[in-house]
Amino acid sequence: MRWIPAFAGMTGIAILSLGFVAVASAQNAPARHVAAAKPAPAKKPAPAPAPAPQPAQAAPPAQKGPAPDLAFGAFQRGYYITAFALATGRAANTNDAKSMTLLGELYANGLGIPQDDAKAASWYRLAAARGDANAMFALAMFDLQGRGEPRNRADSAKWLAAAAKLGHPIAAYDLALLYIEGELFPRDFPRAAELLRQAADGGNPQAQYALGTLYKDGRGVPRDMKEAVHLFALAALGDQTDAEVEYGIALFNGDGVERNQPLATELFRKAALKGNPIAQDRLALILAHGVGTKADPIEAAKWHLIAKAAGDTDIDLDVFVSQLDATARATAEQRAEPWVAFIKQAIAARTAAQAQQQQAPGANAPAPAEAKK
Repeated sequence: MRWIPAFAGMTGIAILSLGFVAVASAQNAPARHVAAAKPAPAKKPAPAPAPAPQPAQAAPPAQKGPAPDLAFGAFQRGYYITAFALATGRAANTNDAKSMTLLGELYANGLGIPQDDAKAASWYRLAAARGDANAMFALAMFDLQGRGEPRNRADSAKWLAAAAKLGHPIAAYDLALLYIEGELFPRDFPRAAELLRQAADGGNPQAQYALGTLYKDGRGVPRDMKEAVHLFALAALGDQTDAEVEYGIALFNGDGVERNQPLATELFRKAALKGNPIAQDRLALILAHGVGTKADPIEAAKWHLIAKAAGDTDIDLDVFVSQLDATARATAEQRAEPWVAFIKQAIAARTAAQAQQQQAPGANAPAPAEAKK
């Protein structure tokens, strides 16, 4: 999983300007002597008016807030060598945890410097010891993937728990998956629901979808289809494909939400284009019968053939395609062919990868529950 830390404290630099007061010196006019036939006492000259004082320049108010993180700013712009230099200085001079996490990120991904998992883990540990949740999450991922040292799911779970306690949403999501899985911890759906709620409230679409399924099935929480649909809708806005399918099904059937078959059709189409076989099958049914949109037999047959290649079978659609005339069926097959070829290649590659994994040492170890990006 590619992870980029989310650093806080990005504010503008407070620039203080000094105001200078110009002080004018008072000037006294000289006394005048009046010539007269009779000597008369000299009049005292009137005092010259003092010049108006010039107003002082007021200094602009200082901006409040933490100093800007220049290292992370350079990192965001792709100036990795600059980011490395700034973060190194800040870590050495102030023991700044975020700078240490940034150094771990640079070493972990070889950005501007040679990739080095051991150094990355070392910086992450220094930052985690100072309470940085992003560093804790990074260490959890390292332990899951066996980077820097042997793979250790138990240590990964500890780091996930520590990061989740500090409010890290993806750590809370991953930890919830472990409670649902029931291998490292006893299976605990109520605890999983609590963690998923934390991650969902933090805006994580995967957590929103997962929590929605718990509400839909009544596992760990009371069954509540309206809340489930609400969560599916939020996750669909976050481009979560499975949530698009679930939200589409609810809209199509009017389950927990007002029926809206045209919108359901668009959600199925969006998920179908991203390769979801269930959405492809649903879209094929809609196009075959013209419910929620105009009927299109050829497109219906195309999507059915694609979904079938991915393993989603539908007897009714098999019959529908078999009853098309030869020209329409050939057109559908031609449109589906690029998809079908890609699916076959993907299945072959996955099968080969699984065979290679089974032959590798430690192949019987449980698979990690990593956060989806």
